[in-house]
Amino acid sequence: MQESRRERKKRLTRQRIVAEAIRLFEEQGYEQTTMAQIAAAADIDPKTFASYFRGKDDVLFVDVERNFDVLLGAIARRQPHEGPGEVLARMVGDYAAYRRPLVPARDSHEVSAPARLVMSTPALQAKALYVMLNLQERMADELLKAFPGRLDPITAAAMTGALIGALQQAGLASVRLGRSQEELWQASRHGLDVALNGLLSVQVPTENP
Repeated sequence: MQESRRERKKRLTRQRIVAEAIRLFEEQGYEQTTMAQIAAAADIDPKTFASYFRGKDDVLFVDVERNFDVLLGAIARRQPHEGPGEVLARMVGDYAAYRRPLVPARDSHEVSAPARLVMSTPALQAKALYVMLNLQERMADELLKAFPGRLDPITAAAMTGALIGALQQAGLASVRLGRSQEELWQASRHGLDVALNGLLSVQVPTENP
């Protein structure tokens, strides 16, 4: 569906708020930065900020629920010929197709900034952990609905945990290495491959005796 002018304006305003918030967080610290300062830096009224975000922590978790809807919706659209692994693989592909056009062009420092802030701020670490665990639980529940009576809760939890863990850690490793936005997408794809094919699929050259 084509984005309307109003939706585009809202998206660009949201991106500007996020960019200014991250800049302030890095310059003066997360705890020291106020919502009023972020609003001023983004050249908006504090009430406008409140219409986009409930708090300054939400700035680093922008569009979480919308992203969740895309992921869970992909599972709900299971095709008759798909097994659980195939559904999860398609889900990642659907999400990438949705998300990539919406991500603004950024240099490697900008790409890594959100992860650096989350990993160095206890309050944000706690929120990130909650968000990821919540996603895994909801994905497992949706997977069970997609395969009623054919998939058990333990297996569903293990599958979603393995997938999200692989994607998250591959992405974080790419960020720590200072890789580009495109390389971050490639890292996520590699994480998906490892999760789908299993630990034994990872081969390294044998050591010389």
